[in-house]
Amino acid sequence: MMNLLNYILWDPDLIAFKLGPIPLLGTIAVRWYGLMWVIGLALAYFVVKHLYKEQKIKDEYFDPLFIYCFFGILIGARLGHCIFYEPDYFLTSGKGLIEMLLPIRFGEDGSWLGQTFGFHVIGYAGLASHGGTLGLMIALWMYVRKTKLSIWTVLDNIAIATGTTACFIRLGNLMNSEIIGKITDVPWAFIFERVDAVPRHPGQLYEAIAYAILFFIMWYLHKKMPEKIGTGWYFGFCLAYIFTFRFFIEYTKEVQEAFEASLPIDMGQILSIPFIILGAYCMIKAKKKTL
Repeated sequence: MMNLLNYILWDPDLIAFKLGPIPLLGTIAVRWYGLMWVIGLALAYFVVKHLYKEQKIKDEYFDPLFIYCFFGILIGARLGHCIFYEPDYFLTSGKGLIEMLLPIRFGEDGSWLGQTFGFHVIGYAGLASHGGTLGLMIALWMYVRKTKLSIWTVLDNIAIATGTTACFIRLGNLMNSEIIGKITDVPWAFIFERVDAVPRHPGQLYEAIAYAILFFIMWYLHKKMPEKIGTGWYFGFCLAYIFTFRFFIEYTKEVQEAFEASLPIDMGQILSIPFIILGAYCMIKAKKKTL
């Protein structure tokens, strides 16, 4: 019989801190999930700024980069979740479309922000990393069209910093007790008390650790092989590393949506395959380019 006292009990407060009261809005609760996103993006911001200085790229080219990245990741991650994981909810009604695009949730009784506006401002509850990656790539394409910088230089610099953001996003998932793992008896199992009372793989923590390692690998390699920046090699390595790991770590996770149970591999694995192929292609192409 399983001794639940041997495992890590996990039930943190969803709220990191509160702001307010603010006129018209009242008190705003800042969730750990949102805070982890901000920390991850801020760290990537400083890493890429340092890389731009190393490469003597003008500050005026760096300034708009964060805006492009922020909105590309957020819009892509949101649309990716809604389209690939909950299309029956978000794509079948006007209310669903509004909730997909705006950080709100309509009340069951149609109430508006308490009794005034008819919805609750909850932030974007549901973001997909595959969509965020695709959104980022589109945003960076728009950015290089405006700045005329090399697309491969920009992609490689972003790739070197990506591990920091990816790590903190998964820590945010851990704080939310979401994307939980399958039942297990490993000694480091977590009991997500908000979900159930059984020990599970902390898949979010596995990914967070893997992405932190990715950052340190990338930082080390860029110091050893600065000549590869601008070839697309770092971008390819980043994609291949993240989504290969993501493919295999899915075997420790519970399916996120019921329809995935009938699939031979889950949606996360299906969406990972094109990114793994793209990553391998970019690495091979970069190798030929430097020969």
